[in-house]
Amino acid sequence: MARRRTAAAPDEMRLRLRIRALKEGGYLATSPDVPGLVAEGRSLTEVANIARGVARAIVESCLEHGDPLPSALAKPARLPVDLLIPLGVR
Repeated sequence: MARRRTAAAPDEMRLRLRIRALKEGGYLATSPDVPGLVAEGRSLTEVANIARGVARAIVESCLEHGDPLPSALAKPARLPVDLLIPLGVR
């Protein structure tokens, strides 16, 4: 079976996360940009880091198997980027 050719992934990508609080505590993140991305964490920082790792694994799998990247990740991040980051203080 012939593999589909894909362009190399850009060095830096950006993706949107949708994070919601769970009733039992913690947070759940999904992404409209990366189908299948689901991450759960105890804090906003943790769920964002886990989601980043899941997105990276999805991209690496696509590249390894010759599958196309999700379209939102196939483009390099454009600058400037407004980025909200969670900041834990305790």
